[in-house]
Amino acid sequence: MARYTGPRSRLSRREGHNLLLKKKCASDVRNYPPGQHGNKRQAKLSDYGIQLREKQKVKRLYGVLERQFRRYYLKASRQKGVTGALLLQFLERRLDNTVYRLGFATTRPQARQLVGHGLVYVNNKRVNIPSFQVKENDEISFTSKDRIQKYLKVNAELTKDWTVPPWLITDKNNLKGTVKSLPTRDDVQFPINEQLIVELYSK
Repeated sequence: MARYTGPRSRLSRREGHNLLLKKKCASDVRNYPPGQHGNKRQAKLSDYGIQLREKQKVKRLYGVLERQFRRYYLKASRQKGVTGALLLQFLERRLDNTVYRLGFATTRPQARQLVGHGLVYVNNKRVNIPSFQVKENDEISFTSKDRIQKYLKVNAELTKDWTVPPWLITDKNNLKGTVKSLPTRDDVQFPINEQLIVELYSK
């Protein structure tokens, strides 16, 4: 299961946005690209450069590498509907993202770890694949181990002020969540211009 293991703040700084990969991110203080020449004047990006940066930003936001991201795009392009919106829907429906959006993890990498360690159940069946696509009416729950339950309750308290998207229902008292419906484009609040990604892959 391939994943990025380097410094996470570096990714946020490179994209010029806090990608919410850490609780405290250096991009909030050093809002310029990483590296020796990061704080110098940046060259103007070409149209291709703008499209590439948008794709990289979304990949890094959801913790997806190039091959898998391209598969999501190809799958979205073959279905009826708006390709960019469908691409974001596939990313939102990932199990690790769903756990994060329910508020049981404070970052997406943390949610990915919970799933990868086999601590998450979908409809009472253990699922340890972060890219698993949740469906409407799926119920998300967790292992009954006391240590993990305490850990999840701490996370639930830390995220108590978060706004859970309307496509999900969370029950933090019982550490459960339900997929009420499939996510729509409006449910993705992070600033993303998915049309740039479609234009990049369409070349």
